[in-house]
Amino acid sequence: MKLLRLKITDPAGFRSLPCGFEHHFRTEWSLQDELAQPDGFAPFVCAGPNGSGKSNLLEALAAIFFQLEILRVRRSFLPEVLQNTGQDFSPVAFELDYLIRIPAEYRGPDSPEWTKVGVWKNPGESVRFLWENQSDFDTDVYEVFNGGHADILLPQYVLGYSSGENEILSLPFFKLRFVQFDEYWTALAKQLPYPGRPDARLAYLDGGFSQAILLCNLLFQDEATLQPFREDVGIEELKEFRILIRRSIPLTRQQAEAFSSGDYVLPGYTQEGYFADNAAIGLDPETGDYRLKLLHGLEGDERTSIIEKLKRCATLHFHDEATDTLILDYWVNERTKDAFRDNFDGSALSLFQALQVLLTLNLYSVSDALKADLYTSTSHYVSETVPTLASDQRIMRFKFVRFSKQGVATPMMLKELSDGEHQLLHSLGLFLLFRNTNSLFLLDEPETHFNPDWRANFITRLRQCLPGNGEFAQEMLITTHTPFLISDSKPGKVLVFAKDNTTGAVSISHPDYNTLGASINKITMNTFGKRETIGGYAQALLEALRARFEQGAEDKEALITEIHQQLGDSVEKVLLIRAILDGDQPSNGEARG
Repeated sequence: MKLLRLKITDPAGFRSLPCGFEHHFRTEWSLQDELAQPDGFAPFVCAGPNGSGKSNLLEALAAIFFQLEILRVRRSFLPEVLQNTGQDFSPVAFELDYLIRIPAEYRGPDSPEWTKVGVWKNPGESVRFLWENQSDFDTDVYEVFNGGHADILLPQYVLGYSSGENEILSLPFFKLRFVQFDEYWTALAKQLPYPGRPDARLAYLDGGFSQAILLCNLLFQDEATLQPFREDVGIEELKEFRILIRRSIPLTRQQAEAFSSGDYVLPGYTQEGYFADNAAIGLDPETGDYRLKLLHGLEGDERTSIIEKLKRCATLHFHDEATDTLILDYWVNERTKDAFRDNFDGSALSLFQALQVLLTLNLYSVSDALKADLYTSTSHYVSETVPTLASDQRIMRFKFVRFSKQGVATPMMLKELSDGEHQLLHSLGLFLLFRNTNSLFLLDEPETHFNPDWRANFITRLRQCLPGNGEFAQEMLITTHTPFLISDSKPGKVLVFAKDNTTGAVSISHPDYNTLGASINKITMNTFGKRETIGGYAQALLEALRARFEQGAEDKEALITEIHQQLGDSVEKVLLIRAILDGDQPSNGEARG
């Protein structure tokens, strides 16, 4: 997709973006140039001081597509609070225009490749759609989705990632993660078929998915595709890993009743009672406890079920009866990789979505009351609200993920990598997984733990992972505080944020100079307002030395010697020494002897 315009018309605004905030991502001229002469993938780089509204732009887009997703997914497994279509989600009013590439299967030989989509909402009203070549009249969202147009008019996925603690960005994604859990839980309770992958298109891929992202890429991608992993982190070959899956969990009688259709009596009520109408519920004859067979909806068909596929790919699998845990061990070689390709449609994304379903089951411990609070929450502390389970309480987890690494004699564990290595593998792996999709990426400071060399090369690596050609069209917004990302971007793709501290107005502008190839010092001064090229403590030392010179009581040669001893080379140091030398010249301009 290609974003064109966003306007906030909510009378209350959205976060720091006031009512009336509007930004045009592309001009008509730049759009035509971009379509006529594709120049590889290039993200929008959002830069500016802290608190200037960069992240709020990403949050607004996430919140809008959350609303659309809630209206798109099947109503049957949505909680009541989200089924209430009269509820106004924030922002309650907005206008969003974008281009979307029409999949080949939906267009004729003479049909345009792209169509312009307008989405808007007024307070108290339903979302409306208007798209080119359809009609001159806007269409209600339900007509659009019921007509089967969601696959055409919406991005295939909306993907969020933050390296920091931007809870507001993650909030709509967290809500959809619970909707994904409820989708499977409802299918289990009502004995409905389950497709084996999440229906919701919004996914927040935080650190909990890092191992799955890395495994999927190392199992599926070819050598050329994995070059960024090899060059920067030195990852070579995946050696082994283990997957542990708890097959069942205990239930209270009240919880078990929710899985009964009402035609049968739960054991314990009468002597002849059976809980025979749902095979997902079992009764332990020794303890009298009810247990939910969590994998029941994922095991069934031997050919298509997630669990059977994982078993067929395993070097060894066995069932630990004491803990009712399925243990799958993988000793990785080419035959292992072939087995995964055969069972998961030759797609790393297909495997990832299967693992995503299993990892989402770890939300089983969250109470209905807590979920109800989360669905209506505007909290900044989502991750603190959702409990983190101990490893042995999780439904699905990885163990013994080992791989070879350049310069290391024995295979390493994934947990032995540094924060920066984890972050690089996570972000690049995320791009590789979704490279063959028409998706919107919302990334909040993805390079915070990188060393300067990795920051300087991040756009290069990004373009390697998302080449920006062929039938797919991704869009990406990245917030950053590093000038390196700006130096690798054209001015039209750099969004410089500023906030008026008096009025609160947020403005976005493009740099008035060519940013592509501009020096880090120039970008730092022009975009981030940092005139100095040295640290604050060193600057204070330099200013103290300058003050001593200006007082006129110092021996200039001794002062210059002291400056050389205390401070390393910098532009500021050279300028101070030049000022001292110029100040030593005779006032009549004659040369010194």
